[in-house]
Amino acid sequence: MRYSSHSMALVRLGREWFPRIERCLDAFETKTAIDTVERLARLLDRVVEWNEKLDLTAARDPDELVDLFVADAAKLAAAEPEPVAHWVDVGSGAGAPGLPLAVLLPAASFSLVEPKAKRVAFLRTALGALGLTRVDVERMRSDALPSSGFDLAVSRATLEPQTWLEEGARLARRAVWVLTARSEPPAQVGWSVDLDCTYSWPLTGVQRRALRYSPNRVAT
Repeated sequence: MRYSSHSMALVRLGREWFPRIERCLDAFETKTAIDTVERLARLLDRVVEWNEKLDLTAARDPDELVDLFVADAAKLAAAEPEPVAHWVDVGSGAGAPGLPLAVLLPAASFSLVEPKAKRVAFLRTALGALGLTRVDVERMRSDALPSSGFDLAVSRATLEPQTWLEEGARLARRAVWVLTARSEPPAQVGWSVDLDCTYSWPLTGVQRRALRYSPNRVAT
């Protein structure tokens, strides 16, 4: 079933988000409890509410909003083999993919980094609504963060892929995720792609590519 929402404005949908969220999670074989779906629905309602005054998202309809917030996070959550890790989401903005990842990976911890005060206020309010305790929000630019301070780094559309890879490689010890629209992968000395995922957003069909870079191993 495809949900037709081209003429449907962004409004709070409550439990009516559930079928879209579940379809998105099922596409990546992400098995979750109903509490997880409920939390993601609460997040989407909070984004819609704050979007009226902050212009948090460019999504035009419910399908696009669910894909934007859930699809990339579901793909990354399914791909990461280590559930216990400290992630940093740079330029978190409205919270994608950091907040959905925190919902999908409850054993992990997250730092959401965002320099804009109003978006920081949104993120902190969303944390309270979602009951997430392993997430902190930092109002700063990424260049103020310590080098090698995190296990994994991710960012969505904040910087150009090459620039983000360079900054992510400074921040992360284990891996950097680069999210693109199937563009050519950037390169970073000392780092190599160890996972290359091409996929489509389940509800809108948008083509995506997620590349995980890890440090090259030194031969002994």
